[in-house]
Amino acid sequence: MKYATKNNLGKNKNSRKTKAKSTAPTVGRICRLDEAGQKRFGNSERPTEICSDKSTSDGFLKCTFLPKLKENIAQKLASDEQNLTQIQRKNTKTERDFYQSLSRLTEHYGLNPISTKYFGYPYNIALALDDIQKQLKNKVKDWEEIRLIEEKGKTYFTSEERYSTGATLYYIPIVPLYQLSKNPKRKKVAQLLQSVCSYLYHIAKIPYYRKQDSYLFWMYEMVTEWITSDDENEETPIYLSEIKQAEQIGDFMEQKIYNQNNLTRFKDHLKSFKAKDSFDNDCFMLARKIFSLYQQYPSATIYQNLQSIIDTEEYESDTIVSIDKYVSFCSEAKGLLFQTLFETVNSELQECTTMQEPIVIKKFDGNSISNTNLDFENRLFPLIEELIYILNNF
Repeated sequence: MKYATKNNLGKNKNSRKTKAKSTAPTVGRICRLDEAGQKRFGNSERPTEICSDKSTSDGFLKCTFLPKLKENIAQKLASDEQNLTQIQRKNTKTERDFYQSLSRLTEHYGLNPISTKYFGYPYNIALALDDIQKQLKNKVKDWEEIRLIEEKGKTYFTSEERYSTGATLYYIPIVPLYQLSKNPKRKKVAQLLQSVCSYLYHIAKIPYYRKQDSYLFWMYEMVTEWITSDDENEETPIYLSEIKQAEQIGDFMEQKIYNQNNLTRFKDHLKSFKAKDSFDNDCFMLARKIFSLYQQYPSATIYQNLQSIIDTEEYESDTIVSIDKYVSFCSEAKGLLFQTLFETVNSELQECTTMQEPIVIKKFDGNSISNTNLDFENRLFPLIEELIYILNNF
């Protein structure tokens, strides 16, 4: 994982090791939540075409030839005319369902598919799939893949849209906000950012590291236990001071952002604010964007488009990087304590195989098509990253 486009997963060689009997192997990559053995047609780069390096006049080299299909296995196995007829009927229905579902999909996304019906089955389906994947990849933001589903005798498309978090740790530091509030020249801007954090805390439901049900609460507890149980050295007083600060300021600032007045007076704070310098202006622009998002999505949370795949048999909870593990408030993003925390989190998440990210899946089976999208996530996560940058550079 990386923190605010800074540190990359797997590059912390000096991370503090847990006291375990054995070490789990590092996972080569983090998989997506819904990887399963179904027919998929996703974003994949086509190999580079190989061209002749001679300027020959052979016109046929410019033509595209369809591959020759092997003789249909089903026809080989069909020993009588009745079986062959049943297979042909099934293929005809599959083909009809395919084009009906394709029509719904292209209408929903505003695509213009090429005409492929005059090709024989299954060439026509293969060509249509190749064409529609290219259009989806080029025209639809957040598109991830399409699947062709056969269910209860019916064939139809599903389309997946996914917001990619880029394996980023969105840890919002709270100590800089406390320091900002104690600066007499920054009282007004501190009020604005408290309203922003109050929105993220109450409405967007971002976990707070001092609450016992948060992932970072227990990570801080584990690091604290290591420090207090190890032999004392020259860094121990620094660690203990930072731990005390994380606890005391964390509890104090939670009370501040918990106050609902931050939300009810959010608009008033914006109206009365006057920027004195570029830092004030950056904070004002961020707060205005957050308030606009709040107005448009007054009840949206970071959890609203997460697949509840953790409860399925295919995945175990301890192999999943759930969203509460990479989106959270934290104490601060500097110092020995944070560096140890960051390395510990990275070390633990390396052993996970699956990344939980916001997903929208749409079915084109003849029923009403969901208008759900990932606009909220596309706006929220960059704003969180901007907030982190502002607080870390104050």
